[in-house]
This record gives sequence, structure tokens and C-alpha cells, in this order.
Amino acid sequence: MKEHVPVMVNEVLEALRPWEEVGTVVDATLGLGGHSGYILGNCANAYVIGFDQDPFAREVAGTNLSRYSGRFEVIADNFRHIEKLAERPGWTGASAVLFDLGVSNMQITEPERGFSFQGSGPLDMRMDASEETNSRMTAKDILNGSSVKELTEIFRKYGEEEHAYRIALGIVRKREAGELLETTDDLVRLIREVLPAPVQRKMGGHPARKVFQALRIAVNDEINALEEALDGALKVLKPGGKILAMSYHSLEDRMVKTKFREWEEQGVGRSSPRKAITPSEEEIESNNKSRSAKLRIFVSDKETSGKGDKADAIHRMPT
Repeated sequence: MKEHVPVMVNEVLEALRPWEEVGTVVDATLGLGGHSGYILGNCANAYVIGFDQDPFAREVAGTNLSRYSGRFEVIADNFRHIEKLAERPGWTGASAVLFDLGVSNMQITEPERGFSFQGSGPLDMRMDASEETNSRMTAKDILNGSSVKELTEIFRKYGEEEHAYRIALGIVRKREAGELLETTDDLVRLIREVLPAPVQRKMGGHPARKVFQALRIAVNDEINALEEALDGALKVLKPGGKILAMSYHSLEDRMVKTKFREWEEQGVGRSSPRKAITPSEEEIESNNKSRSAKLRIFVSDKETSGKGDKADAIHRMPT
């Protein structure tokens, strides 16, 4: 079994109480099956439907969850299509939908995927690099085919990178000089070249971190996919069901927080607790990845969730 420590698993399990009443759980970001394994192990009546577009993650998750054979299924699809579950014959709704957003350690530690600024690999960053994937554009395509304005917008919008324009200008100038970016090393090297040393020291982390985040989000259309997935999650919940969304950077957290507030104003449920849950000091010490995690929980109304005019109005709400 591939070792995997899911973030805030105790808080997730606590939110699902009473465990004996948990039925279908949709793990919208299955990954290696970490959270799903704990849910299946503690909730005796749980049945997990896991979404993941990463073929390798699905394979590992299937192995990790094999002890629970017959109690879970893995769907090879982007979580933006979660609403399709409601079309299943006899669908009565999910007790909970779980989102653990962001890139997994497995993807970061495999340089050939191109997600990591700490390892050498191709500038890919597609969650699903198979021939059938909808995500055909790679990070390399974006970097070598976009204008200064376009790159600046990507870095600023998706990475909240303060030096977006300077980095974008450096990329385009390098391209105009006949030097295309081919690898993650190429991109890291360029960022280090265009940003003065004093600026890099003040960044509080690796100088390429936010640019890599922005490219990953752009390549996989993550923000639009998340909005569609959240709306879809509300429509597949049973009355009184819960949506648990764990994010690791402010862009995703703001989207979740805003969406939950919109739903509350529409009268289809409430955030409970009102504020985001953060990991304990003990967990942060033992699992550094958890340090920026925020868990928000939305409890749907027992009368309107997943059906009726209110839920439909939410789904059609303009961005």
C-alpha cells in the first residue's frame, strides 16, 4: 500500500458524524484514496464513489482500497461532471461530497509530470495526459505561445504573483531571442534570472512556486471546473447532506467561501461551523503539507437540497 497521510482526516470524520447514518459519499478528489479509506473504515454503511482524472492515482487508489471491495467505485472523470450522478436510476442522494483540492504529493514527487519546481521534467502539468483527455494544452504550450499580457494575467489571476509582468516579459523576450522553454528547470532558471536577488529573498518561499501553481490551474481549467463541481455537488446531495471542501490557497478558498455564502442567501443550507477549520499544531508538525489547509463545511437544508427550484436557481446562478 502506497503510504499516504490525508490532511485533517480527524476533522473530516468528525464532520460526518453520526457515522452509522453515512450512506453514499462522493470523494470528488479521490487521489490515492486516503480520506476514502478512513471513511470506509469508520462508517460501516458507507459506499464511496471516487472521481479522479489521473490514471495512475486511480490505479493506486484501487489497490489501497481493495480491502473494501464492493463498497467503492472509481470514476475516471473530471469532478466537474459530478452532477451526472443524479441521472443514475434510483439515485437518492449522497450523504456527503468531499473535495480535497490542490495537487497531490504523488504528482509533485514525479518530475516527469512537470508539476514540481524542485525536480527536472517536461513542462506538462496535465492531470490526465492520456490521448482522450480534454486537457490537451500543456504548460509548455502556454509559455511558448502566449503574449506578455496573457501570461501576466495567468500568473496574477491564478498564482497571485506580485511580479507577474516582469516574469511574463522575461519569458517572451527569451522566446523572441529564439530560446523556447522546454523543461521545468528552464522555467525556474528564467524566473531566478529575471527577479533580483533581494526580491527573491522577500518572497517567503521558492520564487517559482506561484508561477507553477498558476500554470497548473490554467492547464487544467481548475477554477471553472471547481465552480461546476461545487454546483453539481449541491444537486447530488440528499436532504441534510454535507459538502466538505478543503483548500490550500486563497484563490480556491475564496471560491468555496463565496459559493457557500451564495447558497446560504438562497436558503438551501448553511455553513457549519461558520468559519474555516484549520489543522492542529500537532498535525502541522507531522505533516507540513497541512499548514495552509482550510476546511469549510456546508450543511444542506433538509427540505430543499438536491431538488426543487432553489437548488436549480443556485445551479444557474451567473458567475
